[in-house]
Amino acid sequence: MNEETIQGNKRIAVVSILIFDRAVSERVNTLLSEYGEYILGRMGIPYKEKNVNVLSVVLDAPMEVTNALTGKLGKIPETSVKALFGKK
Repeated sequence: MNEETIQGNKRIAVVSILIFDRAVSERVNTLLSEYGEYILGRMGIPYKEKNVNVLSVVLDAPMEVTNALTGKLGKIPETSVKALFGKK
């Protein structure tokens, strides 16, 4: 796929990540850093009462890139990941 095709195939997506064990946070952050060129912003909320960390990451990337990231994140134990794609 050439660069022009990739750029034309970009979509906005919001990736929601729930982390149930803080010990895996470093693995999550490492993956997010690897995809940093596509990340527009991120927000993390520690929910101490439920012992869960909630992250929202906004991407502008080809669907294949977003799917690759969510697939890798989903393989990390003690995490739950979902992506929501914009229509355009």
